[in-house]
Amino acid sequence: MSGEVPGRIQHLRRILRGPRPEAVPTLIARACILVGLLDIAAGVFPRFRHSRMYALAEVLPGALGPFAAALAISTGVLLLLLAHGLRRGKRRAWRAAVVLLPLGALAQFAYRHSLFGVLIPLVLLTMLLRHRSEFAALPDPRSRWRALANFVLMGAGSLVIGLAIVSAHPRKLVGDPSLSDRLEHVLYGLFGMDGPVDYQGRTSWTVACSLGALGLLTALTTIYLAFRPEHPAARLTEDDEARLRSLLDKHGARDSLGHFALRRDKGVVFSPSGKAAVCYRVVSGVMLASGDPVGDVEAWPGAIERFMDEAKAHSWTPAVMGCSETGGEVWTRETGLDALELGDEAVVDTADFSLAGRAMRNVRQMVKRIERNGYETRVRRIRDLGEQELERIRRAADDWRGTDTERGFSMALGRIGDRADGDCLVATAHKGDDPAGPHGDLKAVLHFVPWGTDGVSLDLMRRDRAADPGMNELLIVAALQAAPTLGITRISLNFAMFRAALARGEKIGAGPVLRAWRGLLVFLSRWFQIESLYRFNAKFRPRWEPRFVVYHSPRDLPRIGFAAMQAEGFVNLGMPRVLRWRTAAPRPCAHDGARRRSARRADRLRPVRYPTVARPPGRRA
Repeated sequence: MSGEVPGRIQHLRRILRGPRPEAVPTLIARACILVGLLDIAAGVFPRFRHSRMYALAEVLPGALGPFAAALAISTGVLLLLLAHGLRRGKRRAWRAAVVLLPLGALAQFAYRHSLFGVLIPLVLLTMLLRHRSEFAALPDPRSRWRALANFVLMGAGSLVIGLAIVSAHPRKLVGDPSLSDRLEHVLYGLFGMDGPVDYQGRTSWTVACSLGALGLLTALTTIYLAFRPEHPAARLTEDDEARLRSLLDKHGARDSLGHFALRRDKGVVFSPSGKAAVCYRVVSGVMLASGDPVGDVEAWPGAIERFMDEAKAHSWTPAVMGCSETGGEVWTRETGLDALELGDEAVVDTADFSLAGRAMRNVRQMVKRIERNGYETRVRRIRDLGEQELERIRRAADDWRGTDTERGFSMALGRIGDRADGDCLVATAHKGDDPAGPHGDLKAVLHFVPWGTDGVSLDLMRRDRAADPGMNELLIVAALQAAPTLGITRISLNFAMFRAALARGEKIGAGPVLRAWRGLLVFLSRWFQIESLYRFNAKFRPRWEPRFVVYHSPRDLPRIGFAAMQAEGFVNLGMPRVLRWRTAAPRPCAHDGARRRSARRADRLRPVRYPTVARPPGRRA
């Protein structure tokens, strides 16, 4: 019992101190959402002013005399827009709220002489000023496209709210306007002009002011987003890439995903000693690292600390996708984060691989059948290929991409044939009696990146859709058989998500929960091909290495999952292709013509993921 007393005392002290400092932004953001919704309701719905809730809403910023409806709606929308930034502790959202609240208090005093209308915004202002240290987060990476997105979303929201405003006064309407007339009236009103709908008394003026305020708010926020300073996403500089390559030369054999840190659309933070680094990308407010830190394990904590400091400075949600068991242990120990097994990586030891035996019967038969059809394979290093052949391979990989949206992030390099990646491995399939295609006799391509000095890791798989099925099995077997002559002792294949659940769920004696979980994964495989990728990997009798996702809180997992799907290319929130500006080519690391052509294609050569067994599988999940 004596041990419980200090704990109870500390609990009481926490209650007396009030909410934790990190909870203040969330509380203020929720208050802004509530106030914003009440202000919008007060401005849109006339009956709301005569309800019991109006006694509270009338003293909130926005209900100001003859302009009550318009100002209530504008203030409500602005507070809703600020709520997300306040919840994340953004400095600019704090500044906007600090400016908005005194103006609301002054307006309340000037128009209504309302004591409560002055006190409420001042109380919120006092809270913001008192806890200003909690609102220090820097801006997120952003571009001019945010202005267009704001215009589209705000325009759609203004149409919906405007239609509610026009329809909220049925007793004051003159005639019976149709839905098209009301929509036309909203569109005219957003631009400050009169529409075809008319009302009795002063209602027409109130509706016009409300619609005009919505249109002005949409225009002002769009102009602000269009002309505010840009904060582009981090990219690897030449110095960063050189330092990462140096670390990989010394420690690259430890992690099969190490070479993927050289993607040029990732940012990087180094440890204070420079002996370790964490590469990341920011997606939807999630700071997403991939694989283990690069470099000396002893220096990992310093790089991880820098990563967490960067996430805190911008109020990003930290997460790690696909780290190893050792990496997960270091991440959780140094940061207090949690780890969850995400799946398994298939690794084949080339010395143990053989096509003999009953277990390899299906692969053996498929390979023999394809070889009898006239296909031959070649496995070579990038540095051993001529520029003309490299160009043909690049074009083929681009043309054979299975989707319009490029896929890949954590386990994809994003380029082929860069001379700086001379140790990369290319396996190609050719059919000599069929050279009539746009790529000659080339029918399939596999690309591997280095894993230390004695291993490679699969990057992408591409094949001609007109070629015989089984091209990927043929090339994987060819790479495994050629590995000893190239000094390769291990090959990392695809990553199979939730492999353990799929394997255990199909065994005799599996419980109902495990069987239900496996059934859900099989169902989801219709879109994400989880099961088929596991089946494909299992053909080659690999050993399975677990991979983990590291996260802060279980409630962050849906957000992290959505950000990971965006990063991997399964969810595309970008602008339509016809509206996109042509972006600058990624930075090349050399000045020869081959590197420049490779750089122009770097953002188009990311791998296709989650294949079916009937179709050639792509690289990792």
